[in-house]
Amino acid sequence: MIRTIAIEREYGGGGAAIAKKLAARLGWKLWDEALTEEIARRAKVDRSVVCKLDERVDPPFYRLARTFLRGSFERSLPVEEIENFDCDSMVQMLRGVIEEAARAGNCVIVGRGSPYFLRDRPDTLRVFVYAPWPEKVRRIRALGKSHAEAEDLLLSIDHERSTFIKRYFGKKWPDMTQYEMMINSRMGDESVLEVILGAMTVMNNRK
Repeated sequence: MIRTIAIEREYGGGGAAIAKKLAARLGWKLWDEALTEEIARRAKVDRSVVCKLDERVDPPFYRLARTFLRGSFERSLPVEEIENFDCDSMVQMLRGVIEEAARAGNCVIVGRGSPYFLRDRPDTLRVFVYAPWPEKVRRIRALGKSHAEAEDLLLSIDHERSTFIKRYFGKKWPDMTQYEMMINSRMGDESVLEVILGAMTVMNNRK
């Protein structure tokens, strides 16, 4: 029985928005903004600290944390200003929160390496949402970005997500073997929802 859906996504592909609609349709908990808030709580830091860290956090760590933790919430992960909290400890914290969420079940988790952390759980449906370049540019421009800004974000964010996955999971991103399905969001969010729900039904009915 599927109790968790982990949605990985290309930046601009609409995966976070689709995850939000999916959670609402199922009546499940959405771990997107809530995941960021939980990490902040465990790190004992207010999100407002993020703005003060911009010039003081090791740039490679800051770029990876900020970029990979982007979802519909579009915020950086706040980190406590203690020398022991680095990218490695952040990933361990993410692992703990994501695995706890999966054990509780009835949740949709956006990115953050969740398909990799949960790859051995038979009760998890792992989905990768992607889209053609023009569609991703269109979605980002709808958020108020210029064409040039949209293209820059598409290149940089997915490159850094790829670097994150390579470093911590030793996989090429995206690795099709990590997902039950990969779906093109150009068909529209509602159509994507129906496909995911259909896949969930099929998996629940298998013997």
